[in-house]
Amino acid sequence: MGSRQLAYASFSIAGDEVILEFWTDYFGVKPDMAIIKGEPFLTPSGRMSRAPGRTSIWSVRSKSAIQSDHLEPHLRYLVERLGLPRPDLRDLLKTQSARVRFFCYWFNEPGHCVPDVPDDIRAMMESMGGIVDIDEYR
Repeated sequence: MGSRQLAYASFSIAGDEVILEFWTDYFGVKPDMAIIKGEPFLTPSGRMSRAPGRTSIWSVRSKSAIQSDHLEPHLRYLVERLGLPRPDLRDLLKTQSARVRFFCYWFNEPGHCVPDVPDDIRAMMESMGGIVDIDEYR
């Protein structure tokens, strides 16, 4: 791994009716990012936003916990930390009209690699009504 991390991931729950405290209690995990719709929020750079949040977001990241240039360790970390899958999660998401996703940052320097997202993680997200979103850079 070089000096700059080439991969990391986050798990987020987003929607206009998302109740942040509910998800913190449900997972027993403090979010790395919490945005309440209509309120200013702390940006990743540590500054307060100039505009209010457009939607509510509860999110946990792997970047500071996992040192790997591959996506799989980041995703496995989030799955373990959040105790996924959970049989009631899909229904709970529906009650708050929420969307769930893994957001993956991935730097594909050679340009011909395929992201290492395991089939079981893709299937798990699909079963919850979620997606795996890969932001690929070259």
